[in-house]
Amino acid sequence: MEVTTLILGAGAAGLYCAAHAGPGTLVVDHARRPGEKIRISGGGRCNFTNLHCDPDAFLSANPHFCKSALSRHTQWDVIELVDRHRIAWHEKALGQLFCDDSARQIVDMLLAECAGADAEVWLDTTVGEVGHDGTRFAVTLGRAGRRITVRARFLVLATGGKSIPKMGATGLAYDIARQFGLAVTETRAGLVPFTFDKGRFADLSGVATPVRAQASRGPSFDEALLFTHRGLSGPALLQVSNYWAEGEAVTVNLVPGADLFAALRAARATEGRKALTTHLSRHLPDRLVAYLAVLHDLSGNLADCSDARLRDLSEALSRWQVTPTGTEGYRTAEVTLGGIDTAGLSSKTMEARAVPGLYVIGEAVDVTGWLGGYNFQWAWSSAHAAATAIRERA
Repeated sequence: MEVTTLILGAGAAGLYCAAHAGPGTLVVDHARRPGEKIRISGGGRCNFTNLHCDPDAFLSANPHFCKSALSRHTQWDVIELVDRHRIAWHEKALGQLFCDDSARQIVDMLLAECAGADAEVWLDTTVGEVGHDGTRFAVTLGRAGRRITVRARFLVLATGGKSIPKMGATGLAYDIARQFGLAVTETRAGLVPFTFDKGRFADLSGVATPVRAQASRGPSFDEALLFTHRGLSGPALLQVSNYWAEGEAVTVNLVPGADLFAALRAARATEGRKALTTHLSRHLPDRLVAYLAVLHDLSGNLADCSDARLRDLSEALSRWQVTPTGTEGYRTAEVTLGGIDTAGLSSKTMEARAVPGLYVIGEAVDVTGWLGGYNFQWAWSSAHAAATAIRERA
């Protein structure tokens, strides 16, 4: 069977690429349904992009690599497409855009775009041998009990990374890339909850509070922290996980945006007979205050607290340091950090420099965005870059 373009992976990047790559495009995926990660993303409403897709929100061995694709196909292009399909959406915190109804609408939009472009989508299809004769790629596929060899002028790797293996994530793109001589940087779980010694935060499980969190390197994030049976999660900690290295501490400001020392000192002047814990509960959840009382002396009334004691307590709560034992790993990670080395790819076209006709897009590339729609935008932008180059060459 002959096609112009064969795309491996019917996720966000693969379907978006198929919708723009031109005639003779075939997308294949081993899953029974397309866009499975899209379907579960954003609590089922798909955080499909972010209003603030600045390159600084992306991690890569080459921080400049993402700039070309992101600048040539932006969040505004994606919003225009979503609007054209009459998908209602809303802005949540920090520029995050979600569907009002369901993430399935994004999947349906992509499938409609593929159908409009006459791109075929084969599901429940396995990928076997991949070869190249100098002119065309030859890929052996397993479908409905049959082995089919598809020959294509262009081959696009859009199978993602290793995150959420229960949904079928594998390292297929990395294996094929290595086969063709492309380097793969070290990979690890990203946007992932932290784990701690068993039971450390069990009594706080389910408690959430706004914080400012930061690893020893990288930016700080002002979002929510969530205590779990196994450790710490929530948007702020997921963001920090991208910058964290094993053995390092994470610094958490439990009272962001407030001068706790000044607040407690002022309260002491007017409500000194009230318990210190009562005042802290105005800033923090009661269960968290009870937990902190085990770590710090929170006994007595405010009137009994000296300036030095209030200052020390305020400092401790604004620079609370915890050292995770690890993370939940790929099992619950939203993305994979690392991937196919950008040094071997064109930032304009996503084509492998040493293998003409081979393209790599989406999460398989060593480009990872922050939580909040950035990774979907990278999928759209990188896919569009590859599709544009293929269409111009076909």
